[in-house]
Amino acid sequence: MKKRNSTPESNTASSVRYHKLTKSDDGFVDMQFNLPPPKIPYKAIILAVVLFVVGSVLIIVGSLLLTGYIDTAYSDRTWPVLILGSMMFIPGSYHVHLAYKAWKGHPGYSFDDIPEFE
Repeated sequence: MKKRNSTPESNTASSVRYHKLTKSDDGFVDMQFNLPPPKIPYKAIILAVVLFVVGSVLIIVGSLLLTGYIDTAYSDRTWPVLILGSMMFIPGSYHVHLAYKAWKGHPGYSFDDIPEFE
């Protein structure tokens, strides 16, 4: 293993060269302050649309079962269909709404609000 040279001659002020910075160059580049283009989470949006559509269908079928427009051989399955449809519809509609507002460019909405599945 090499030994470090810690002699005082290597750390003297004469071995270090300084130069004065120009006033026009502040060391920053304008590109570093620009935001990169938004990454669109396609998988999450597709999942949200699927949840929205399946939840809507289940809510419609469950409400038709509940009101009696569809003859029910097993009426005990009406409430689970409605609850499952609601559990799928609520997050699906929320994320579809976020994606639509971000796509249209409304202020306060961005694709960063939608979680990504990698």
